[in-house]
Amino acid sequence: MSDKSHDELMSPDGAVTPIDTDYQIGQDNIAVKIGPFGLDIHNRVFVISGSMIALFVAVTLLFRQSVGPVFSEMRNTLTSQMDWFFIGAGNVFVILCLLLVVSPLGKVRLGGTKAKPDYTYVGWFSMLFAAGMGIGLMFYGVSEPLSHYSASMGGVVEAANGLRTDWAPLGGALGNADAAKDLGMAATIYHWGLHPWAIYALLALSLALFSFNKGLPLTMRSVFYPVFGERIWGWPGHIIDITAVVATLFGLATSLGFGASQAAAGLNYLFGIPNGTPTQIVLIIGITGLALSSVVAGLDAGVKRLSEFNMLMATLLMVFVIAVGPTLSIFSSLVSNMGAYFENLPALSMPFGREDANYSQGWTAFYWAWWMSWSPFVGMFIARVSRGRTVREFIVCVLIIPTSVCVMWMTAFGTTAIEQVQDGYRAVVDAELPLQLFAMLDGLPLASVTSLIGIILVVVFFVTSSDSGSLVIDTISAGGKVDSPVPQRIFWCTFVGLVAISLLLGGGLGALQAMVVSTGLPFGIVLLLCAFSLVKGLMSEPRS
Repeated sequence: MSDKSHDELMSPDGAVTPIDTDYQIGQDNIAVKIGPFGLDIHNRVFVISGSMIALFVAVTLLFRQSVGPVFSEMRNTLTSQMDWFFIGAGNVFVILCLLLVVSPLGKVRLGGTKAKPDYTYVGWFSMLFAAGMGIGLMFYGVSEPLSHYSASMGGVVEAANGLRTDWAPLGGALGNADAAKDLGMAATIYHWGLHPWAIYALLALSLALFSFNKGLPLTMRSVFYPVFGERIWGWPGHIIDITAVVATLFGLATSLGFGASQAAAGLNYLFGIPNGTPTQIVLIIGITGLALSSVVAGLDAGVKRLSEFNMLMATLLMVFVIAVGPTLSIFSSLVSNMGAYFENLPALSMPFGREDANYSQGWTAFYWAWWMSWSPFVGMFIARVSRGRTVREFIVCVLIIPTSVCVMWMTAFGTTAIEQVQDGYRAVVDAELPLQLFAMLDGLPLASVTSLIGIILVVVFFVTSSDSGSLVIDTISAGGKVDSPVPQRIFWCTFVGLVAISLLLGGGLGALQAMVVSTGLPFGIVLLLCAFSLVKGLMSEPRS
């Protein structure tokens, strides 16, 4: 996603197999000029998706006292009834990605047989990782391993009717600290490893192929040309793009809500600033303002530099935790955690017959819905920065390398927190979820410095996600144009903040989670169709 013009970005280098269509990018757009400001929007996608989201914000703010229970019931129903779908679909995406790596289709190059990458590995990886799950790693890096460890130590707990009430993954590990630690880390890595990145990789690869090689607009509908043919330019395509805009916006708003709650908790912890919804709203407003300035600056001057800065800061924080924490235990746990992950992976990824309903539904089904709703945003963002890579190189870098980094991050922070608890340091486990990272850092040297770095990381991940997400939503709502007017990007960036605020007022994090699950479900179906289109599209391409 460089700041190239549309024609420069889409023109192939070398041999490709383009799709023969009479459709011209932007032919259904409405272009208007009002003084120095301009708009270039897809007449149906922009109007319908924008109106739906505006109506949702208005209703949520007007009836915020009564919508909270509705959101909670919505999330519980979807995760309990459709957990098999989310878990099963995630397995399909991982298997397909791994098969593409070892198949001859891995030799296809995005952008043509002679295309060259737009970014170095450092710049490319920094952007895809910061957009992919930076806020999530900060929020859950301590709390999730600790939660699964504590639940596993408690073992299986059944109610009078025989149903389990515990949150332990699989069968738990009653009273066995070492087994509980291994199981807790395996359950965490499962949520942050191959499966989420396979969801991103599948959609990103599809978008890149059908845009850079097939000559179609860089928008969701293009991926489904093998399924719908020329009908993608009509209502089937409109519905796909509208679904992508809504899913992306709610997925992004959920992440921003988590980031705001953690930043507010950190500010309260360090400086005594009141920790509540008003503080979180002020943070969302302030950080949305920073994101707006980054949007105006453009990708190379904005997101790319912020992403590289954040990767450097995150790396330094992780190295610090490894160096001053239980260093030997962290490195030895890295091996045992990976072993536990692969050993438990078949059971953790089983879609049917699960007895650990709280874990598989409350954790896994929610996560998979979250990743699916985020996938249009992250997928399109990764696609736009990945021109010139081969399919094999793309999947290895987007799937394997980020998974390895996530495993290292979770091992460093999770192992440190678990050993603190085992050594009698209760502050980390007694703290509220958004505060557990800061409580863990408080048990290490230089706590005030590292906690401040943690807040900065959350804020900058917040900015890069909001910025790049707004660019992606704008591209979809502009009919695939990558160089639309800046006011449109400002509009979507502002809308993301408004949705996050309205959901916080209408039910807090529970409301955010409910909306991400409700939009992740239909988009999961879209992704399964996308898998078919991707294979069909790759089979017709020349190979490097």
